[in-house]
Amino acid sequence: ITSRRGCFGMLPIHLAALNGFTDCCRKLMTCAEGFQVDTIDDYGRTSLHAAACGGNIECVDLFLAAGSDFARVDAEERTPLHYAAANCHYQVVLALIAARANINRQDARGCTALHYAAAADSDAKVVEHLLRSGAKANITDADGYTAVHYAAVNGNKLALEMLLDATASESLNRTATLPPNTPLHLAAFNGHDEALAVLVNNFMNLDVKEKKGRTPLDLAAFKGHAECCEILILQGANIMVQDDESKRTPVHAAAYNGHTECLRTLLQNADHKEIVDCTDEQERTPLMVAVSNGHVDCVLLLLSQGANIHSTDIFGRTALHRGAASGHEECADALLHHGAEVNSRDCHGRTPLHLAAACGHVGMLGALMESGSPPENLLDNKGYSPLHWACYNGHDSCVELLMELKQLKEFNGNQYTPLHCAVGNGHDTCTELLLETLGEAVIGKQDGKGRTALHAGAFGDHCDCVQMLLAAGSDINKMDALGRTPLMFAAMNGQSSVVEMLLDNRADVTLVDDDKNTALHHACIHRHTPDALLILDKLDDSDDVLNFANNEQKTCLHIAGRHGMVPVVQTLISKGASVLAVDENGYTPALSCAPNPQVADCLAIILAQMLPFTPGTTMRSGRLDITSSPGGSRNLDTSDQGSVGRNLQDTRELSGSVQSSDSEFY
Repeated sequence: ITSRRGCFGMLPIHLAALNGFTDCCRKLMTCAEGFQVDTIDDYGRTSLHAAACGGNIECVDLFLAAGSDFARVDAEERTPLHYAAANCHYQVVLALIAARANINRQDARGCTALHYAAAADSDAKVVEHLLRSGAKANITDADGYTAVHYAAVNGNKLALEMLLDATASESLNRTATLPPNTPLHLAAFNGHDEALAVLVNNFMNLDVKEKKGRTPLDLAAFKGHAECCEILILQGANIMVQDDESKRTPVHAAAYNGHTECLRTLLQNADHKEIVDCTDEQERTPLMVAVSNGHVDCVLLLLSQGANIHSTDIFGRTALHRGAASGHEECADALLHHGAEVNSRDCHGRTPLHLAAACGHVGMLGALMESGSPPENLLDNKGYSPLHWACYNGHDSCVELLMELKQLKEFNGNQYTPLHCAVGNGHDTCTELLLETLGEAVIGKQDGKGRTALHAGAFGDHCDCVQMLLAAGSDINKMDALGRTPLMFAAMNGQSSVVEMLLDNRADVTLVDDDKNTALHHACIHRHTPDALLILDKLDDSDDVLNFANNEQKTCLHIAGRHGMVPVVQTLISKGASVLAVDENGYTPALSCAPNPQVADCLAIILAQMLPFTPGTTMRSGRLDITSSPGGSRNLDTSDQGSVGRNLQDTRELSGSVQSSDSEFY
């Protein structure tokens, strides 16, 4: 039983020592056969480590008397003294030091017993004894931190005073050897004002920066420690110092997180009143930062101190722009009450109305509309109105509110109308609102490429929007600037549901675009087998569409065969599509199935040699005239190797006539 191991490989004697059961330890030592006092657990810790951690001096004395090795290190290279100091067991520390334990022994992290005592010892008894026994206060751990840093980060004032007395002042102020964070930074960041008050008297430069260029005052303001801010300011810390990343000041830091008391302390102790409008790298003022994050108390404080509400950042945006985008109505109300300009425009020509509509803040939008008369021209630099932005992002409540403005019912801006925006993104409610309010005035509008809202809905597979447009009378066969209908858009993008809906509403499948491609061509070019079969289902065997050739003289059978669309090929042939049609390269549908022109030429040569000669066939100069029937003939050039179609374009792509910008546009 005494040799059975439990959690972390600990023996019963480890557990007894950890919990301070001295009698139990004594019995285990005497009754265990072959007992060794320095038996270790899975982490290399002996019973003395456990006793030192538990803090029972009687157990520690028992193991020391039994010959336990007080210099033994565990897997982390820690001695029993490290454990005793970390847990502030004063009597155990005394016993181990009396046994001549190595006080300055460093563990795997470079920490001595003094590091751990400085972090945990609030009354500084252990720290004091370690220092008196020869502990060195300037030893650094693996990250360059001394025991002073450990005391500062935990706010142990008494320990900090003793350590500072034992540490040379020059070592604290030697910036070349300091770690990224000084004790000042650590105390200020964690709000240890008493420890900070001790430290400021030992540092010559209170504006020392950490790796991101932030000073202790910046960190204190960022975390909202007003007492620390006051201590640093009274000792001469610079309020206007900027960090190295975004050039923010401590005033920005306080406003960013809504620390009103810190902000008030900074503003009241500033040498210059202009600090209220100090700017960062992007020329953002503290007011803009406070509004962006919705800190209304900070906003009111800054306004009372004379903050400029008309200041703009590098993008031309005011504080009201930021309030509109973030939706903080109380902050926006405060700005409007102090005379903020509702119609101010940023570098893109957008007003706060645009941003509120784009972000869907209907309450903010209503407040902006009520605060002043919107200008006649509500278009940004690209011709988009707030209604465009609300429709694009699907904010139906904002759309309903904006429809009250008469200037938004006239489409003088971008030809890509709010209806295009709503339908193109599948926002059904916005589409319904626009159709109910504007009806015929908007349904037939075409964008800069001649596309209607129905084109946008067909391209994006937005069936509900397409159904509403069709019910409202949208032209189902309207062509864009390239001659493409909504059916073609749906077919080229593989939107089977829309294809079926358009076909059910009698979309014309015989129409061709500027490249003479039908909707069936587009379905085959883009390898959308379900769409091609839907279109074929609407065609009769006598329809010319089956054998209609595009600008490259390719029929749908050429294209479907080239892409291996077996069901489509079968259906085309069953409906009477010609297998002898020849494209501009002189290839039949069979030859189009070849992976490249060279294979197609070889296949043509082989097929020509396989065909039987009849009295009607002749071989002259390498050209074989094949007459299939009295109805017509096709000529295949079978002269020199590789000469078939050599004078033609060998590498023309089947999809060469398809514009690639459609998906990017929508």
